[in-house]
Amino acid sequence: MPQQLSHYNTPIKPKKFPIKLICDGVQSPSNIGSLFRICDAMGVSEIIFCNTELNISSPRLQKTARSTQKKVVYSISENILQTISELKKENYKIIALEITDKSIYLEEVVLSKKQKIAIIIGNEQHGISNKVLKTCDINTKISMFGKNSSINVVQATTIALYTMVNKLYLY
Repeated sequence: MPQQLSHYNTPIKPKKFPIKLICDGVQSPSNIGSLFRICDAMGVSEIIFCNTELNISSPRLQKTARSTQKKVVYSISENILQTISELKKENYKIIALEITDKSIYLEEVVLSKKQKIAIIIGNEQHGISNKVLKTCDINTKISMFGKNSSINVVQATTIALYTMVNKLYLY
């Protein structure tokens, strides 16, 4: 009979991948805490917060992050366009996770193996700003089959990170 493992006896070998997550105006402390948690799980090298006032000591953030805010490297950028420009100079592909008239499905994104990527996610209500969308190399969206056209930013980020880690670094 299988025995459930705890956080303390799970045989995980931590890995970091050349993936950065850029948050354009993500506001909710619970979403931010959840982003820390998923970025830890998916081996993201850094979260960059832009256009938000980050309160890392928020009880809601800390509850959802489950201490991963202490493990995942993060920074705050005062200028998202400059940050994107610097990442492009470092050969990062800039990928917007946003529904646009130019978005391709996540499954159709073609990148070379081991490609450094920066995934941009947007504000819970307004998405990624137009000025940022114009700087991206790729706009991508998630295949969905219901009537709703969007899902929670953390759920979308989880799907995108899982897909990209598997596509670029594992298989």
